[in-house]
Amino acid sequence: MSDKLRKTAITPATHTAPPAKFSHGVRKGNILQVAGQVGFLPAVEGQAPTPAGPSLREQTLQTLVNVAAVLEEGGASWEDVVMMRVYLTDTAHYAELNAIYNDYFAELKEAPSARTTVYVGLPAGLLVEIDALAVLG
Repeated sequence: MSDKLRKTAITPATHTAPPAKFSHGVRKGNILQVAGQVGFLPAVEGQAPTPAGPSLREQTLQTLVNVAAVLEEGGASWEDVVMMRVYLTDTAHYAELNAIYNDYFAELKEAPSARTTVYVGLPAGLLVEIDALAVLG
């Protein structure tokens, strides 16, 4: 199998090992799938993951930083993302999320990615999770 078609796990140095048998990101050929990321601060050896803060804004911005870290480690950028899924724990957060999201991506040069938003249960204290699909080259 050519190296271009080999499935490669992507784990940035800022991330802890996943809590189950999955990868933070997987690249195969020109496709990079970023697993759902949450708003944990960068990993500190010997410490449990810590959310960026209690607010949706703090957690969303850190979540986007975490997604970007996987994209970068996999050789991609936001410009390569074609689909994002946002998972919220509270329907009342939708308008605030859109404002944060629009500000964050205001400088994007290409068309914005497609996006789906769904409402889910997440572990206690977590308000948002985001995954992304990027196509490179």
